[in-house]
Amino acid sequence: MEIWYAFGEKLLPFSWAEHHFMLNALLAVLIVTPLFGMLGTMVVNNHMAFFSDTIGHSALTGIGIGVILGLHQPLGAMVLFAIFMAVAVSFVKELTMTSTDTVIGVFSAVAVALGIVILSRGGGFNKYSGYLIGDILSITPEDIFLIFMITVLFIGYWYYSFNSLVLLTVHPSLARSRGVNARRTEMVFTVALAVIVTVSIQWLGIMIINSLLVLPAASSRNFSRNIRQYHLLTIIISLVSGITGLILSFYWDTASGATIVLVAAFFFIISFIKKQVYG
Repeated sequence: MEIWYAFGEKLLPFSWAEHHFMLNALLAVLIVTPLFGMLGTMVVNNHMAFFSDTIGHSALTGIGIGVILGLHQPLGAMVLFAIFMAVAVSFVKELTMTSTDTVIGVFSAVAVALGIVILSRGGGFNKYSGYLIGDILSITPEDIFLIFMITVLFIGYWYYSFNSLVLLTVHPSLARSRGVNARRTEMVFTVALAVIVTVSIQWLGIMIINSLLVLPAASSRNFSRNIRQYHLLTIIISLVSGITGLILSFYWDTASGATIVLVAAFFFIISFIKKQVYG
């Protein structure tokens, strides 16, 4: 980290570069936004926006379970509960004739209500309200290392599974005929999504984390003409939104996560106008 701090203080032409908390946040953004861009392409293509939002909201119950168990840091309980939610939703979708959005809605409602009930017992919910909006400026070098390791693991998974995921999205029947195990592929992706979203919530916030997945990918779809452009533009838009939003939040004295979302929303508006005017 000392090398990063020296680089930032000497070469970045901004007054905030002298603050280590801003350099920590910038490094985290440089790591996590491309990761969210890659995830977002599959979330949007597979109509999983509602599902990823449910995973985010289920963090409340994960925090509650951590509190019940007396854990000083509830992240482990949050991740385990998010994985349980991802697996449970996937299984129930296959076992019932009920529409997917209804199944997800039921799980989402129960998870949110249960989490609020546990955390509000005795009037203690305010202690955990910070998870709602997140605080990327509080990120530590240890947190950055955790994100970096998760990113490395996900890139390895992405390299191995990318073709199967894309084929399942474009032509599920063809994917199955080519020997792609649809259930396993989808399950692994949902678990990976659950883990990454849950780990990131403490810095990005339950209320807005899904927007950081959906908006860059939705914008890119309006600009791109093929799969390669779609994925590359999504990563670029996510990265630019993250950096710009972080810098603006420093000068505006606003919540960083929400400011990043507003920048991403600006890209979507531009892409929507472009799509309507030029097709």
